[in-house]
Amino acid sequence: MTIPPAYRLATLLVQGGIERSQYGETAEALFLTSGFVYDNAEQAEATFKASIDHYQYSRFGNPTVAMLERRLALIEGAEACCATATGMAAVNAALFAHLKAGDRVVASRALFGACHWIISTLLPRFGIASEFVDGTDIDQWRAALARPAALVLLESPSNPMLEIVDLRAVADLAHAAGAIVVVDNVFATPLLQKPLQLGADVVVYSCTKHIDGQGRVLGGAVLGTKKWIEETLQPFIRNTGPVLSPFNAWLLLKGLETLALRVEAACRSAAAIADFLATQSGVARVWYPTREDHPQRALAMAQASAGGTMVTFELAGGKDAAFRLLNALRLVRVSNNLGDSKSLITHPATTTHMKIGVEERARLGITDGVVRLSVGLEDVEDLKEDFARAAAAG
Repeated sequence: MTIPPAYRLATLLVQGGIERSQYGETAEALFLTSGFVYDNAEQAEATFKASIDHYQYSRFGNPTVAMLERRLALIEGAEACCATATGMAAVNAALFAHLKAGDRVVASRALFGACHWIISTLLPRFGIASEFVDGTDIDQWRAALARPAALVLLESPSNPMLEIVDLRAVADLAHAAGAIVVVDNVFATPLLQKPLQLGADVVVYSCTKHIDGQGRVLGGAVLGTKKWIEETLQPFIRNTGPVLSPFNAWLLLKGLETLALRVEAACRSAAAIADFLATQSGVARVWYPTREDHPQRALAMAQASAGGTMVTFELAGGKDAAFRLLNALRLVRVSNNLGDSKSLITHPATTTHMKIGVEERARLGITDGVVRLSVGLEDVEDLKEDFARAAAAG
């Protein structure tokens, strides 16, 4: 039986979207199958005509994946969800399902490197015009959206500089220009920020991050209205094939059961680590959305319920100092992943944002001294000691 949305968030995270088989299993069933059989040829024909509801092929739908999609929709407060193989598959599908040659896209410049590449390089190959703006500058949004547009893409908080975009103001401008608003909400998670309630039309996630949150599997999700998901997105997904494996969906369902516990604990530690790093010699600046010195602190606190699990800081000594620190850490490990139960750290200029180029990194404030930290579930005092020891060793 599917749990209704009237239940509170913690209940939905554990039981939302469950559909038990005839065996009455307690854990969600794993339907690791590529296809499904029919009682007869007439049932197969009716399935393909969509005159009856019956699974036909796991590229079109799978019971385990469907449970994940229902649970994510309940958590997000969305009418519908479509799961994908990766977070980038979710972003790509949301864009290409909606866009056509001759359309125009406006995007925040502060995007994950692969998302930036889609906007700057891939879309123009298909005759789709793209324009970047500084996400925190509402006047740039207003100027860019003074002309018709089909879609707006943004992250908030952004990767890696934790910029906060005024979602309501941008959504109002975008809708007036004829565009839908797609928000990559991966840093905020579906727990801390609700873009659909702030005017967004579509929300995308890399489920690889906090939703799995344990470094196991890849996955993505696109959420929006039932009409847009079924009429615009699903035909693209079903005919191009970037679908989620049932096994990955099963692990993501297990990850959702502990999402609130993990995110709450990591947020507390991240806030403490941000304050600790700000006191360390050699650290020129720290970015964390709820700190007094964050330039969009008031907006961050108005849009989200907590500061998140990510901390970004800049070392005065540039790349050499950043590499010395990363190499001296013992508990925190170097990895470009994030949202994990283990604390992970990376140097964006040479990893996640390397390919956007020196000039674009400079515009985004991603200097050679900038480091991105994903705070996990370790004891916060152990994390502090690891950074203090690494700083002293450098």
